[in-house]
Amino acid sequence: MKSDFIKYQAQTSPHPLALEITKAKGSYVYDVQNKKYLDFIAGVSANTLGHGHPAVVNAIKKQADQYLHVMVYGEFVQKPQVELSKLIVKHLPTKLNSVYLTNSGTEATEGALKLAKRVTGRYEIIAAKNAYHGNTQGSMSVCGKEEQNRAYRPLIPGIKFLEFNNESDLDLITNKTAAIILETIQGGAGFIEPKNNYLQKVKQKCEKVGALLILDEIQSGIGRTGKFYGFENYNVVPDILVTGKGLGGGMPIGAFVSSKEHMNTLMKNPKLGHITTFGGHPVIAAAALATLQELFQSTLIQDSLEKEKLIRELLIHPSIIEIRGKGLMLAILLKDSETVNQIINHAIEKGLLLFWLLFEPNAIRITPPLTISNNEIRKGCKIIIDLLNQVNC
Repeated sequence: MKSDFIKYQAQTSPHPLALEITKAKGSYVYDVQNKKYLDFIAGVSANTLGHGHPAVVNAIKKQADQYLHVMVYGEFVQKPQVELSKLIVKHLPTKLNSVYLTNSGTEATEGALKLAKRVTGRYEIIAAKNAYHGNTQGSMSVCGKEEQNRAYRPLIPGIKFLEFNNESDLDLITNKTAAIILETIQGGAGFIEPKNNYLQKVKQKCEKVGALLILDEIQSGIGRTGKFYGFENYNVVPDILVTGKGLGGGMPIGAFVSSKEHMNTLMKNPKLGHITTFGGHPVIAAAALATLQELFQSTLIQDSLEKEKLIRELLIHPSIIEIRGKGLMLAILLKDSETVNQIINHAIEKGLLLFWLLFEPNAIRITPPLTISNNEIRKGCKIIIDLLNQVNC
């Protein structure tokens, strides 16, 4: 199977982890030798409730028995789509009251960029250096890492880049700007939080010049930072919210959310201003609905902050420069990339799954399922500390 994986399936890196998976349950993934691995990755922040959560699996089975895809998005009334959109809106600020469901986070980014241009009549977009918003060409255009982009240029014109948390760069936002798009917490760059009310200052500048603020919550949303969406930690409300990953509870989904007034611009001049065949697929919408219901009926969102506290208490070591992020969106910063590579690769041997960040080679990702137990956290952190001791002997 592994040789066929390399031979027939397109690869995205020269050295994939290539674990052959047979099953996954709770906080664990199992390989063909039935070795279990404690999952500190959660499918890169996607498996909010862990693997095979009964509520999600039952919702998928139930919906699959009723109907699968029946019509392109937005034409037929399909209960899973409606109920999911209604629940999302219920837990958001009043102005974010209309949801467009997509197949992925990058598609949601594409829709958000189109919406901002449509609403403002402008085309200039401001984005952040070292940002990551997806890998389709529109999303790549607002990703501020030239090493990733140069092989695919030309991309969308009219993009300018600022430095995240650098207030002097806010002068780039002018009356020519349609929108500024930012990750609420920069992900690929190293889980960098906004400082000194930075997002509030961005929003104020947007309001002054008539630009829109798009916040990308694809990684930081769905309870991972102790709030439903990360922006709630920083006293700011975006004009357009982008979401995905953890929303599906392990199923592929995305969405962009804005006001009904803004969304209505996609209905005319031209009509069908944004279309998708499979966006809001009923089975996936049912899974997402079950995921959110489970979150809101439990204390998992609030618990993520207590679990962060436990992780920070356990991961104290001379080799750890700092731990960035919030809740269960954390990154361990080490002295160099070689040490990072050793820890991640040796952790697999010890039965722990860790992963890299896109643009910060000295960081180790810790984004476990929100359902992870304190004992599982202790187990995983002990492995990390033991490995750090071995590497630094």
